[in-house]
Amino acid sequence: MSHLSLKSGYEQLVDRLNQMPQGAPPSETLYAILKILFSEREASLVALLPVKPFTAARAAQLWKMDEASARKILDDLAGRAILVDILDEQGQYSYVLPPPMAGFFEFSMMRLRGDIDQKLLGELFYQYINVEEDFIRALFVDGETQLGRVYVNEGVLSNQNALHVLDYERASEVIRSATHRGIGICYCRHKMEHVGRACKAEQDICMTFNGSAASLIRHGVARAVDIAEGLDLLQQAYDQNLVQFGENVRQRVNFICNCCGCCCEALIAARRFAFLNPVHTSNFIAELDVSNCNGCGKCVNICPVEAMNLVSANDPHRPKLRKARVDERLCLGCGVCLRSCEHGAIRLESRPERVITPVDAVHRTVVMAIERGKLQNLIFDNQAMASHRAMAAVLGAIVRLPPIKQALASQQVKSRYLEKLLDWGARHSVLS
Repeated sequence: MSHLSLKSGYEQLVDRLNQMPQGAPPSETLYAILKILFSEREASLVALLPVKPFTAARAAQLWKMDEASARKILDDLAGRAILVDILDEQGQYSYVLPPPMAGFFEFSMMRLRGDIDQKLLGELFYQYINVEEDFIRALFVDGETQLGRVYVNEGVLSNQNALHVLDYERASEVIRSATHRGIGICYCRHKMEHVGRACKAEQDICMTFNGSAASLIRHGVARAVDIAEGLDLLQQAYDQNLVQFGENVRQRVNFICNCCGCCCEALIAARRFAFLNPVHTSNFIAELDVSNCNGCGKCVNICPVEAMNLVSANDPHRPKLRKARVDERLCLGCGVCLRSCEHGAIRLESRPERVITPVDAVHRTVVMAIERGKLQNLIFDNQAMASHRAMAAVLGAIVRLPPIKQALASQQVKSRYLEKLLDWGARHSVLS
């Protein structure tokens, strides 16, 4: 009866996707999405790929074919932005399967293309993400460390505020320092367009950077821009009161989305699951000077996460007078509300405690994996046989974690080697 347990290529692929800290809960809608993006053979092949970056030679070994044939398949998948191909300093390519978000879901809608039915795909994305809710809950709510963070609107910072903003907290600095800058169509608004719900905000404004941008540019998914055009687009986003939501890392940021409250999934999640902290805030929070507030409600209308509302001013002489109030539990610290206030009633104040941002993608991925019970998938990636460099990166991130999360990591992996490594780190003060 063993044949009854055989899984389809798509089921195998779903299992593979859920090895990542950011998975994809199975549903009929998800399978319909995957059938548009992958043939069943492609799905079964991709299901065999390692979690960590790999070479064409490694894929050929896993797929039991010659390297030239494997490379042809890999390059085709990269050309459709299902895989990201990374060019190293020696001119050699490695490949990685990005998670669905931020990854190949978005990439499928970042350009207009005729090889797939993007209207049907947009409708399926809307059903899977906006209606069914399991995916967006898993993406934005599970664990303490999340995929993305909000950048403060630099144009509203006071001189005093500006002194407290570090370079990695500035979207402008991400644009300036990136090795590559790519612009594509906003996945969220493009998706909403296909279900008749898109707003009028700019679509050609989705920003990718560094290695991801290089791959997307190479395959025509994004167009290359220089620093000046990147900064012009950032100003355009500011002018349209869009919120900058980017990768939750300090170094080598791969994306910044310019988000509207009506279409963008990160901000929808911030409203739907607000008290579960689905999006990391900036290090600022909006505060009100009610003596200057005239109750016009512009800040209420512009806030993308409904952190602003109008309440009674409790003035016995003017019973209908209302004043704005900020819900500090919901405020992202984006600063968009300041742009709407003509009376100087809103200011940004530093949060009592700084928001901690992971150093890089490895650091964030390790912490997310620990919190979601998936660390073993990174360390014991049987398909990859864990190269020494990849293992060193993962374990190096672990030994720099706070002791509580180290304990979680050790408990998950139950590895004597990891326990010895953590003990060595403590004795050599690498945890400080």
